[in-house]
Amino acid sequence: MSRWQPYNPNPRARRTTDCTIRAICKAMGQDWETTYSEIAEVGRHKADMMESDHVWGTYLTENGFRRYVVDSMGRDDYTVEDFCWDHPYGTYILCPSGHVVCVVDGRYYDVWDSGDEVPIYYYAR
Repeated sequence: MSRWQPYNPNPRARRTTDCTIRAICKAMGQDWETTYSEIAEVGRHKADMMESDHVWGTYLTENGFRRYVVDSMGRDDYTVEDFCWDHPYGTYILCPSGHVVCVVDGRYYDVWDSGDEVPIYYYAR
């Protein structure tokens, strides 16, 4: 049984490269526009693009999240789906290579089924 929940808060329902905004707005319980604006402001202060890991990572840290390395338990194929089964409670931002996805209470929210992606690090609140 898949733990995936289709989720696209983009105001124009675009399936674009805004995965970071989508994931963070789900984790924070905010709308897409608010999340976009607030992360863009952090980027302006850091004089860097909002897509930069350290820009949105700073935003998460400022909002009570902490960053962790994924404990794959020695497996090379530890996936987003596996993470969900191992974390049935809580709110997380998972970071597979080139993607960002939100996990809430053991389910992952994304515009596509990213359950086979391999997370490298994550933020938890």
